Amino acid sequence: MADTNRKTSHTCKISLQGAALLNDPQWNKGSAFTEEERQIFKLRGRLPCKVNTLEEQIKRAYDQLQQHDTPLKKNSFLESLRVQNWILYYALVQKYLKELMPIVYTPTEAEAISNYSHLYRRSEGLYLSFPNAETMEEDFLDQVKGRDIDLIVVSDAEAILGIGDQGVGGVAISIAKSVIYTLVGGIDPARTLPVALDVGTNNKELLDDDIYVGWRHNRVRGKDYDEFVDKFVQLVKKHVPNGLLHFEDFGVTNAQRLLNRYQEDYAVFNDDIQGTGAVTLAALMSAVGITKTKLSDQTIVIYGAGSAGLGVARQIRDAMVILDGMDKEEATRRFHLVDKDGLVTKSLVDKAQHAGWAEFQRNDDEAQEGTSLCDVVKRSKCTILIGTSTHAGGFTEEVVKEMTRNNAHPIILPLSNPTKLVEAHPQDIIKWSDGKALIATGSPFDACDLPNGQKAIIAECNNALIYGGIGHGAILARAKKVSDGMLIAAVQRLAQLSPALKSHQGETGKEGNVQDAEGNLPPLLPDFETAPDTNFEVSIAVAQCAIDEGLARIDFDPSQLREKADIARWQPVYPRYTYDANGYGES
Repeated sequence: MADTNRKTSHTCKISLQGAALLNDPQWNKGSAFTEEERQIFKLRGRLPCKVNTLEEQIKRAYDQLQQHDTPLKKNSFLESLRVQNWILYYALVQKYLKELMPIVYTPTEAEAISNYSHLYRRSEGLYLSFPNAETMEEDFLDQVKGRDIDLIVVSDAEAILGIGDQGVGGVAISIAKSVIYTLVGGIDPARTLPVALDVGTNNKELLDDDIYVGWRHNRVRGKDYDEFVDKFVQLVKKHVPNGLLHFEDFGVTNAQRLLNRYQEDYAVFNDDIQGTGAVTLAALMSAVGITKTKLSDQTIVIYGAGSAGLGVARQIRDAMVILDGMDKEEATRRFHLVDKDGLVTKSLVDKAQHAGWAEFQRNDDEAQEGTSLCDVVKRSKCTILIGTSTHAGGFTEEVVKEMTRNNAHPIILPLSNPTKLVEAHPQDIIKWSDGKALIATGSPFDACDLPNGQKAIIAECNNALIYGGIGHGAILARAKKVSDGMLIAAVQRLAQLSPALKSHQGETGKEGNVQDAEGNLPPLLPDFETAPDTNFEVSIAVAQCAIDEGLARIDFDPSQLREKADIARWQPVYPRYTYDANGYGES
């Protein structure tokens, strides 16, 4: 991994001058160009005379942001800033990370994506369209040749952020995901490539929209689809041999299948499957640590059997096998999956022809006692209930009370987002469980009232607490693949950083008690404000695991890992510029 990281002491050689420099977001400093730089790069007459610091620019940009009265308008403002000045954008969002994350990502980004064609201003990223399959390599090399690429984020946009098929608008989720990798994982934005695989859309609103900018055609399926995706993946392997390929928001019929096909041959990661599973598993490991049990002691009901639900199930099941030495078949039997048609049984699998469900299917005779969520919770006496259904209110009072009857501390994770689709509000879960439930959610919630008058700080199972670290660690190690061991290493490190678990272990309070200095119930996962530092710790654990498993292709001594990880951590600060006709930048 070449050291192009910007530090305050770093000097960049720049070939751009004048308007070309001001119009390049990677190198533009705006009003922060120094007097010397203004002279050298022919900017003196193009800028007002005041030289601002980055902090002054952040203050001005934040004040401008507050003038926009809706999340979508704020999202649009920030996007405009990003395509003008990378450093200022990332410095601003990083400073107000917890406040602005819902603006630059879920839930606001979903609204922006659904309006992509109407909000479209300029092209960004790589668009690979099915009608142009013959020129794919040429189009790919136009964006890759001469660049050092570490991360490629690709989406076919079939299952975007709970809003479904968005066609070519999927490029926006690839861009947003790349942005988060930079914000929390420290990956240089110049070394990322967002990609849209435009294979058509089955979204009738888009097909009927005259403004739609994508390929106006029904989605390509079957052999043609597989060959198109494979052609892309082979280009990645050929031209970016040491990178990380991140699959994002692929549909349930393709997500796991594609991951299975490529994960042994390249460093491939699917956040919807592996990221959601990993951060959920970390929350569970924190919770079972508090209850002084093991993962292998648990019985788990997952409400919502799409790609996220299946990914969570597999991740937890594999951890039972790897960490607790449990037989895989026995571990699989600890799971009960419930979808919109009820308990996933053999008959339902046959009817739906959903091969991904088969390994978790229950016997048909279990359906005789009822297949609703409440029926399954009652019969299974589950210790853990996880929601990935996007069914608002799916965790009813009856369901929560049934869990509480069987468990001193039921572990309940309503993970669906955005907030309006959550299976239950955490305050309701606390009320219905008499304050006994251990809770984590998929969206941010305010602290909730406990029966004793204290507060419960609700952990957000935000994938961005872990996938940035997984990505950065894999890239740092130049890993041949992202192994199960690397994912487990990431999960264990994140769980170790749990404020609730630290409190219970006496690290930040009295051993055996789960409360912070104010007497409140701390969260099962670190606060999102700490995401950059949390992901940094995760990245070191992941890279170390890759080294231990013989998957790393590093050119440094493993004892230098933390130092190298810190050096490779991109920071949004302005470097010094000197002019060089053969330097960075394109004229």
